[in-house]
Amino acid sequence: MFEVYTDGAYNPVLDQGGWAAVVVKDGQKRLFSGTVKQTTNNRMEITAALEGIIKTPPGAEVTIYTDSQYLFGCMAKGWKRKANTDLFEKLDAAVRQRKVKWQWIRGDDGNSLHKQAHNRACALAGLDERASPSGKQAEPAKALVAGKLTHLDAAGRPKMVDVTEKPDTEREAIAKGRVVMKAATLDLIKKGAVAKGEVLSVAQLAGIMAAKQTPHLIPLCHPLLIGEVKVEFELDEKNSAINITATVKSTGKTGVEMEALTATAVAALTIYDMCKAVDRGMQIENIRLVRKSGGKSGTIELE
Repeated sequence: MFEVYTDGAYNPVLDQGGWAAVVVKDGQKRLFSGTVKQTTNNRMEITAALEGIIKTPPGAEVTIYTDSQYLFGCMAKGWKRKANTDLFEKLDAAVRQRKVKWQWIRGDDGNSLHKQAHNRACALAGLDERASPSGKQAEPAKALVAGKLTHLDAAGRPKMVDVTEKPDTEREAIAKGRVVMKAATLDLIKKGAVAKGEVLSVAQLAGIMAAKQTPHLIPLCHPLLIGEVKVEFELDEKNSAINITATVKSTGKTGVEMEALTATAVAALTIYDMCKAVDRGMQIENIRLVRKSGGKSGTIELE
């Protein structure tokens, strides 16, 4: 049985929408999300459900949780569809291939998985994540209302953002990801029996080194004086996976999100590289930022 928690949001100031779906199977969570220009809140709600469903295999039993009365009414209560027929056709096709149950939940019911989808959808739409759970009364995020990208100059050319006048603050970012593999591969890693060496020690060092090299990999990132980098691993034997958490700290004028994400990605790639000879089917999944703090925006919790 798959559980899919979905939400969509729309920012009329930017004319931009965001959707998110958290897909849960046997305790394992995967987050999918995206943005769409020139859309509506209802289209984002439909898109979130569609994208969540198609991430499950045909024939699967799926329960969709949504706080959208519009989506729930059209899919479960026989409401007449007067708009968005293109998306509903795709959604109907995906539903026909699976055993889908629709469940409406209140946006403020405290469900953490639905809240995760809500926060992600609002963030992508450019809405203040302190918005009400329904996503309908959210305020436009101040950094985005200006309507321009900070890494482009007036002529549309890339530039490094000038942070000279910004005050130094303590900053932290936490990113996560995972590498899924065969049970036998995970067992080799646990025993230190992989031919290329001790996988987790090498991957840990690779992640730390990668965090320090981030401005050399991402063109417009600022070089930072990093105070601490931690790369930690959790062996998930039930799902034959290694969960990666990278934490980066600094005191400076700009955040360390990219450093944490880079550390996570390179640690995952190192695990893959060291084990690919015995397991060609390994998959690197769900690299994402889960928390950041410091600077004008304060603390942002994404899950």
